[in-house]
Amino acid sequence: MTTGILPSTGAAQPSPVFDPALPPESSRPPRWTAIIWSNSKARFGLLLLGFFVLVAVFAPILAPYAPDRADFGPLLPVSAEHLLGTTTQGNDIASQLIHGSRVSLLVGLFGGFFATMIALVIGMISGYTEGTIVDDVLSFFTNVAIVVPVLPLMIVLVAYSEVRGIPLLVFVIAITSWAGHARAKRSQIITLRNRDFVTAAKFAGEGMVRIVFREIMPNMTSLVAAGFVGAATGAIGAESGLSFLGLGDPSAISWGTMLFQADQQGAVAQGLWVWLLAPGLTLAALITSLTFINFGVDLLSNPHLRED
Repeated sequence: MTTGILPSTGAAQPSPVFDPALPPESSRPPRWTAIIWSNSKARFGLLLLGFFVLVAVFAPILAPYAPDRADFGPLLPVSAEHLLGTTTQGNDIASQLIHGSRVSLLVGLFGGFFATMIALVIGMISGYTEGTIVDDVLSFFTNVAIVVPVLPLMIVLVAYSEVRGIPLLVFVIAITSWAGHARAKRSQIITLRNRDFVTAAKFAGEGMVRIVFREIMPNMTSLVAAGFVGAATGAIGAESGLSFLGLGDPSAISWGTMLFQADQQGAVAQGLWVWLLAPGLTLAALITSLTFINFGVDLLSNPHLRED
């Protein structure tokens, strides 16, 4: 090992050792978490989403009262005891707002997850088997699901269901919102199925399922993540819309049911604007946080969008 002599002291100092097994620091690709965090919009979205998650997790501690407690006076103004006042039924609006975050996040998580899983299976198998009878059948169902109006279909499925609840909403949202994401994944896998690593996997005797989900799908991580964020955003909006129409879970407190009750009780006519503005603005903030996070997810697949 060579040594260098310091000009001031004359002491020997070991020179840095180059290890060919480790790439230079400047050539190492950044981690995906660092890429997303580097974007200012995504950073704001993550912080805002983290706030909502903490509120949902600690809702029983943060809420001053139970969301279904109705022994307060109706239409009480904003005060220290009732931060946002009370409803016409004597419910504390702030407590309902805090507990309502749980339903929106749960529906967004599970609705987005199941919609993404359906889109992955159908879209990737359809793209890998392009030109075969399997692709024709799956593409037919995808095209039908795309052209059918989603909102009227959701309303019909929920309205004629014998049971109401969050599982029904998740199921309806998942089976009606996968088609667009499946089409995008089909197009992407068509461009990847003839790559060298796929050909090598075929020669190695690997089956279609393993090639699709173990070899090709890791190269579509950014597309899958963006699809999940988009599906979760749509699921949150769909749950709020259905609940606002009176098709939500009557036993659960959500931001959509708060808007429904405020509309039914004539909150605007009685001057109780906070009953409408609080859940509406909170819902808009949650959807905005997910939209901003998608800016960071786009950086994973497009390095040209990354900030210095």
